[in-house]
Amino acid sequence: MITTRRTFLGASALAATAATLSACSSQQGKSGSSGVTLWTHNGGNKEELAVVNKAVEAFNAANPDTPITVKPYPQASYNDAIAAAATAGDLPDILDLDGPIMPNWAWAGYLAPLTISSDLEESVIDSAKGYWNDTLYSVGPYDTSLCFLARKSAIDTIGARVPTVDQPWTRAEFDDVLTKLGELPDYEFAIDMGVWDTAEWWPYAYSPMLQSFGGDLIDRETYATADGFLNSAEAVEWGTWFRSLFANGLASQTPTEDGQDFIQGKVPMVYTGGWKVLQAQETLGADEVLILPPVDFGKGAHVGGGSWQWGVSATSANPEVATKFIEFLMRKEYLVEYSNAIGNFPSVESATPETDYYGEGKPLEPIYEIGTTYALLRPATPGYKVISSIFDKAAHDIVSGADVQQTLDQAVKDIDADIESNNGYKAS
Repeated sequence: MITTRRTFLGASALAATAATLSACSSQQGKSGSSGVTLWTHNGGNKEELAVVNKAVEAFNAANPDTPITVKPYPQASYNDAIAAAATAGDLPDILDLDGPIMPNWAWAGYLAPLTISSDLEESVIDSAKGYWNDTLYSVGPYDTSLCFLARKSAIDTIGARVPTVDQPWTRAEFDDVLTKLGELPDYEFAIDMGVWDTAEWWPYAYSPMLQSFGGDLIDRETYATADGFLNSAEAVEWGTWFRSLFANGLASQTPTEDGQDFIQGKVPMVYTGGWKVLQAQETLGADEVLILPPVDFGKGAHVGGGSWQWGVSATSANPEVATKFIEFLMRKEYLVEYSNAIGNFPSVESATPETDYYGEGKPLEPIYEIGTTYALLRPATPGYKVISSIFDKAAHDIVSGADVQQTLDQAVKDIDADIESNNGYKAS
């Protein structure tokens, strides 16, 4: 399974897990030891972990005086492990992190600025680099993209134009397509919007649509307020449209998990990501599965950007070695192996033609084109983890029928209150 599910650091559970997780981390040795510790979230993903372990083995062979020790955690418990280790003063030297949470970890003092070579920094796509206050803190080996998957037979039946990366559907076209797909007798709904998924999926998947309407999660110039952005007229228009998909019976509020309604032929279209393409093609046939770009709702088409990245802890006693390993892991050979193992595209363009899935004529090339054309990072603010949680609740409430304006106004109040209580999340 491809690990593309975004998670965020919760504000609770730290006290309950601190003792256990600190004990686990201490077994690996503290950062001040002769070795260098590395923690990763992919303990439940043997394919991705195998790439990391292979790079560690090669690095250790070339650097026997400063060996890397790997500690894999299941993704579900990883963020709590990092938070508990920070509380205990026992962070690893090297850690991976989900892109949108990076500013919070930098602000909280978990991360040191990352001083990789300028050539490497320049070669990495924007969505795989983590900046806060104009400083690089993390870099990732891959990214993926959201997309729509549609059955070609259904699109042909309704006579719709097949959108391209250069010419995505407009809102009017998309609404017309959904209406006509909803009238086809062979399907239960027009589209699976992915609302079965939880947590970070909702802001990752739906805030790009909000932004395409002209709203946003926060003022991206100052990061000081959500007022006038998340509750603007454009945001209300997005919320009203989003709810209408469910109120008008075009999308189910309770689709089968993991996009299986599309795979099983219950819907002719699904809103998902690159991680779902190969299964759909294998089940329905490559010629039957259309990979479609995001919709332009009036202010440009967008998809979420930013996946798992690597950084160096602020307390590392071996920052130079830790940085050296991250540069080692970002070599083309490992970027290609990452891509082949988990299906995401490499973060350095020169590596893509050497992968199994990306490059001209290969099955996931449209995902690369969509991601590199339309990716928009989630707000680079330490407050994002709270914004994410608040937006998640607001969007759920809207789908369930809550008043759109009132719901978004309350979300703005909650976000602004968090910003104020944290002194604007100013850097110390």
